[in-house]
Amino acid sequence: MKDNILTDHTLIIDELETSIKFHNWNFILSFLPKGSYLVGGYIRDIILGRVNEEIDIDIVVPFNALQIGKKISNNFESKCIILDDKREVVRILLNHISIDIANQVSSTIEGDLSSRDFSINSIAFLFDQKCLFDPLDGLKDLKISLLRTQSEINLQNDPLRILRCFRFVSELNFKIDPKLINFIEKNKGKLYLVAKERINYEIQKIVNGRNALDAVVLVKKLKIFGSDEFYKDSFFLDLKKISFADLNYEEKEKFLPLFFIAQILDVVSLEKFQFSKAEIAKTKLLRKWHLLLKTTNIAKLKEPDRFELHQELEMFLPSFIFYLPQSLRLDWLNRWRDSDDKLFHPSNLVNGNVIKKNLKIKDGPILGELLKYLSKELAFKRLNNFDEAIYKAKQWIKQNAPKCD
Repeated sequence: MKDNILTDHTLIIDELETSIKFHNWNFILSFLPKGSYLVGGYIRDIILGRVNEEIDIDIVVPFNALQIGKKISNNFESKCIILDDKREVVRILLNHISIDIANQVSSTIEGDLSSRDFSINSIAFLFDQKCLFDPLDGLKDLKISLLRTQSEINLQNDPLRILRCFRFVSELNFKIDPKLINFIEKNKGKLYLVAKERINYEIQKIVNGRNALDAVVLVKKLKIFGSDEFYKDSFFLDLKKISFADLNYEEKEKFLPLFFIAQILDVVSLEKFQFSKAEIAKTKLLRKWHLLLKTTNIAKLKEPDRFELHQELEMFLPSFIFYLPQSLRLDWLNRWRDSDDKLFHPSNLVNGNVIKKNLKIKDGPILGELLKYLSKELAFKRLNNFDEAIYKAKQWIKQNAPKCD
């Protein structure tokens, strides 16, 4: 149960009105007809005391949503996007604020709220009456941190809402109502009817939330993206047995999302859901080195392989450490944190231009291999200064440059 949320209607209304003025969108209220109301995440986050950089506002009007949106946009020179012409849903973009205006879909406000995804998003603030309307007990669910839906049909109408459940676990640390869990298990297959970009967006929200671990564990437990056999792949670890304490706060924020993505989706799924080329490439590298270390003791890894490992994983090594033996994780992390550690951060004493000038060689595969060799020598502490680098480069060229007849 959350002790710091607002429960008194008067206090909530005061906070809402203060926030509306603070974010400077109160000027649009005069354009709204009688019976308009604010609903959704804006109210929910005010009640929870959440601060968001991006302000998303949902307003319901009795009629003429498109005309109202266009009128507001024209008066304040803001961008206007028609999201749904048939259902009359329009979005106005005002600096950092996104305002969605939609027509009421039911003859009553209660009916309209009953069609929304979850009770916590079904609390309305009636502008003209300056009062809250909470027919589905969303305020109570916020207090006990419970995610509950009024009707499963609401989720079937947009299966993405199934995935959004895990987003609220991740971002808000909510529990999911057991009835809703049963529904998710029976209907998770319908997620594949949803646009891939929308699924990608929700997954990113899930893995970047403050309670991402709990959400990802639940995604795996309910096998949202795979069959019973999917998570038997050795690459998918038992997240409950992993300690993440070795990572500092910044490392967790930066590197755990990739690790979590790789723990709920394989490469085929990443491609299917249109993840970036960088995310797919990194996941492939995580898998490559995990597979090698499953068959080879890391202490017996050959120098070229160990060097290649650090070359390929340098930029996101903290995402990989959970595939290492527990006894090695902190040592690897500390060495990676040391930017002067030349094995964990491969570099060169001399660049290609210097090599070309001093050794009279041209661009090409030979130069690339030479630079890699010098970097490896530096990484394993067999190279200390510029003169040694030039000497070793000359020796390497004698042994490896093509011989002319």
